[in-house]
Amino acid sequence: MNNLRFDAVETVLSRQKIDIPAPKGKPSSFYGQNVFGIKKMKDYLPKYAYEKLLNAVEGADVIDRELAEHISQAIKSWAIANGATHYTHWFQPLTGSTAEKHDAFFEPDSDGVAIEKFTADALIQQEPDASSFPNGGIRNTFEARGYTGWDPTSPAFLFETAAGKTLCIPTVFLSYTGEALDYKAPLLKSISALDKAATDVCQYFSKSITRVSASLGIEQEYFLVDLSLFNARPDLLLTGRTLFGHMSAKGQQLDDHYFGSIPERVMAFMVDLENEALKLGIPLKTRHNEVAPSQFECAPMYEEMNLAIDHNQLLLNIMEQVALRHKFKVLIHEKPYADINGSGKHNNWSLITNTGVNLLSPGKTPKTNLMFLAFFVNTIKAVYEHSELMRASIASASNDHRLGANEAPPAIISIFVGGQLSDVLDQVETPRIAKIVKAESMLWHGIPKIPELNLDNTDRNRTSPFAFTGNKFEFRAVGSSSNCASSMTVLNAIVADQLIKFKIEVDKLIAKGTKKDLALLNVIRKYIKQSKAIRFEGNGYSKEWEIEAEKRGLSNIKTTPKALDIYTDEISIKLFESLGILNRRESIARHEILLESYYKKIQIEARVIGEIVNSMLAPASITYLNELVENVKGLKDIGLPKESYSSQLNLVERISSLINNILEDTEAMRQERKKANNIEDIRERAIAYDEKVKVYFDQIRYHINKLEQIVDDSKWPVPKLRELLFVK
Repeated sequence: MNNLRFDAVETVLSRQKIDIPAPKGKPSSFYGQNVFGIKKMKDYLPKYAYEKLLNAVEGADVIDRELAEHISQAIKSWAIANGATHYTHWFQPLTGSTAEKHDAFFEPDSDGVAIEKFTADALIQQEPDASSFPNGGIRNTFEARGYTGWDPTSPAFLFETAAGKTLCIPTVFLSYTGEALDYKAPLLKSISALDKAATDVCQYFSKSITRVSASLGIEQEYFLVDLSLFNARPDLLLTGRTLFGHMSAKGQQLDDHYFGSIPERVMAFMVDLENEALKLGIPLKTRHNEVAPSQFECAPMYEEMNLAIDHNQLLLNIMEQVALRHKFKVLIHEKPYADINGSGKHNNWSLITNTGVNLLSPGKTPKTNLMFLAFFVNTIKAVYEHSELMRASIASASNDHRLGANEAPPAIISIFVGGQLSDVLDQVETPRIAKIVKAESMLWHGIPKIPELNLDNTDRNRTSPFAFTGNKFEFRAVGSSSNCASSMTVLNAIVADQLIKFKIEVDKLIAKGTKKDLALLNVIRKYIKQSKAIRFEGNGYSKEWEIEAEKRGLSNIKTTPKALDIYTDEISIKLFESLGILNRRESIARHEILLESYYKKIQIEARVIGEIVNSMLAPASITYLNELVENVKGLKDIGLPKESYSSQLNLVERISSLINNILEDTEAMRQERKKANNIEDIRERAIAYDEKVKVYFDQIRYHINKLEQIVDDSKWPVPKLRELLFVK
């Protein structure tokens, strides 16, 4: 390895180190200090304006221009008092990351005197270029206009860097013609649709329930790598993952990293990250080592879904910023290293009423248990009916590497509910109704000084894509780099649709004279029978499950281009249209955007492989090969018998063969890439990249990894996995 090169990189990075003082005091003393939340607004708004805003956030009132002007002045006063000089509409375009355009509060007036200005118009709306973001043909280059619109349900915040503070206003992003060009707008519509459908069903059980909120807790897995080593790996730099590299002799096989002691340097990063997150109102609660070397996880408390997703996107921004201060690079790619575990975002989803009831928490009375069963079974039925849509919602080029790779759920969508609840559903399915859920069961190990433990109604099954874990469903198949709004919009939509159908069926039975509770139970029983095929309690990694799933009629779509087809299916289009979440044009556009994103990521990886092979790895290997050849020639010239240097000859032959294989495969891949680029149909192009181009990746990787083990370590031009994986 060329250590001088890495020393030079390290020197440059040391000059770029950013220092922001750590907050003083208990976390509770600075939690949310950079957020302009509802409570802070109370100090800046007139009483009537504050009360009107509260009603608007809860959906009872509309924010008119007069109220917006009050709010804009309040936000400006708070932001400037806290050091902000600029503001931006912070939005989530279909690139998968966040976007922002900064404007200064500063404006000169007609007298040449400078003032700080921020109006209601600036708060409510900005105009970024809609044709420069992914739009699926909705906007042409000459049709540039698009709008960001303020989302008052997610509070404004100050984002702090070494350069200063910027006021960030969460917004939706729409085209000039009104179509959604982001993740937030459909999410908000799906939350509203689910609220209405769930509230209507809740009325069977309690008239005091007038609102249902989707709650979400997002566990975020990630890798850390030393920044100087990251910068010396073009594949990591350009694609987020290592496209080649022989696995380190020590990986995760000893199981010694998971929940192990956190390295001191990593702990410093985590503490810094938590402080920055807490200042922005992100309630980070958990941190720990994950299974793979240099893999970690952080997890917040549960929040209202829209806020939870905003916070997760913001957290990724903070992680990137904080990592640089500690000379790390955060890798959120689902599979940055082959042969060890990848990363996901575990989405813990539940439904909470305005009365504080978790609708997915079993109760202690027949009435509350019946309400629990209604929502529990309808969720299962919804996922059964739309399993392919759920699969599409987590499809991406990067997540394809992870799904089913013996550390993540398989591509087959199934639901784990645990032994006790399986028994409950089986009992409800028959006419004999047993006691539904025990109020409490205890687990006693008989270990001295260890208190009795409450036994959850379910075990945990890490191989299940969608598992019930006590009082919530955990969608484990979501990728670590994904915007969770995609999968949660789908989940909200299919559950809302199912609850609407459920209410129609129950109301029909009641209209015919069936008592309400019996009508509810009859429809629940019917749904249990209809959706039974998707319930699976066993090992999702096994070949037997693939065979069994096929018998049950469950799909197993392993790659993204074909998984995305369901978005343009008439059933899916009508589902989103009926709920007012996406219109036909928006659904088709998103399908095209996702296909384009897929093939472009594979295209970039193929080009990076070609560049690294031709300009770095092959030349380095040939240099070493030439040295060996000269060595063999020298041994021959001094008259040694051939058998005395036969091993060197074999090595020469082996290296030459590997170089030849790599160069041949790389050229063949390039030719297939050229053919794929000439395909006009975007779906066919994506499939060609998947089936004709990507197939060379593993072949090339195999030969490179063999070569890496032979070539002189000092001549190998990039850091190896054994160096990348173990952060100190």
